[in-house]
Amino acid sequence: MEVAVGGGWDVTRNASQPSGRRLEDRIAWAVRNADGVVAICVALVIGVLDVLDKNFDNNIVSGATLLVLAALVYGSLTERRRRLADIRGATEGTSRAIEDLAMVRTLSGAEVTLAHEKARRNTARWVFKGGTGTYLRAVTLPLCVEEAKRQRRSLSMKIDILNPADDRVCAAYARFRRTFGHRDDGGAFAEWTAERTSKESYATVLAAAWHRQRLDTLEIDVHLSSVAPTLRFDLSDTCLIITQDDPRRVSLYVERGRPLYDYYVTELHQGREQAVKLDLREATPLSDEPTVDEARRLLDRLGLPLPASFTDPDVGDIIDRALRAEDPYRR
Repeated sequence: MEVAVGGGWDVTRNASQPSGRRLEDRIAWAVRNADGVVAICVALVIGVLDVLDKNFDNNIVSGATLLVLAALVYGSLTERRRRLADIRGATEGTSRAIEDLAMVRTLSGAEVTLAHEKARRNTARWVFKGGTGTYLRAVTLPLCVEEAKRQRRSLSMKIDILNPADDRVCAAYARFRRTFGHRDDGGAFAEWTAERTSKESYATVLAAAWHRQRLDTLEIDVHLSSVAPTLRFDLSDTCLIITQDDPRRVSLYVERGRPLYDYYVTELHQGREQAVKLDLREATPLSDEPTVDEARRLLDRLGLPLPASFTDPDVGDIIDRALRAEDPYRR
């Protein structure tokens, strides 16, 4: 319980607070307000002496006057203390607001690549949520696995991508990419179709199983979503990077320890909980250069069979996209 000391110090104390600490607080307060403290003491002493003097008529009046002045000085000190507390509170609030605004940093151009390189360094965790995971297959997954092998440590990866067997979501994502995607001189974003979207997602599943079978310390989960995303999220032990399919648009960078980082840890977890999880432990073996039959058997075993319309060349295309994907942002 907190109580006011003497009704006038404007200093609160907790009953459980050590007496030594309370004394230190009072001494510090007296030092900060030395001028007022001295004035109060002098006024009180003179006032009491005048009041006790035998000449009651004038002395009582003058003593009372001094006591009033002492009270006024005390009130001034109290008001000063309150104003300082208000200013301090306002300053702290402003600092927090500025810190919150600064917790998100924008990235563009080569800064995005550098941020990913830094995020991969020494991380034991990677969480991805996006469309089909093209950049993940081409860069993030193989380099994270390579670094884990080099350092002889474990690596946990959670991948949330589109369900390649969901024609509706594949068509919606392809339509989004055609509508808002950036077309460079080579027309890199011009050929997005539902079939290509499906192949890209199948390739990510195949790549995840292939890498898992080559690193015993790799724990990798793949989740298939039926909601087409517009952003991509890459979360490591040190930061969160939010990107878009158009490299001309700015990306966002959030350091770990910021509230937004923790918010997205929860958000990404909840998204995975609502998606279909593949059990890669059930995956059939894949050779260093998987064959068409191996790829079909693996996907069948995972409960994700390829459409009957996919020919052997289509399956071969999926294998190439899985193990030899090109960085879509390399110029």
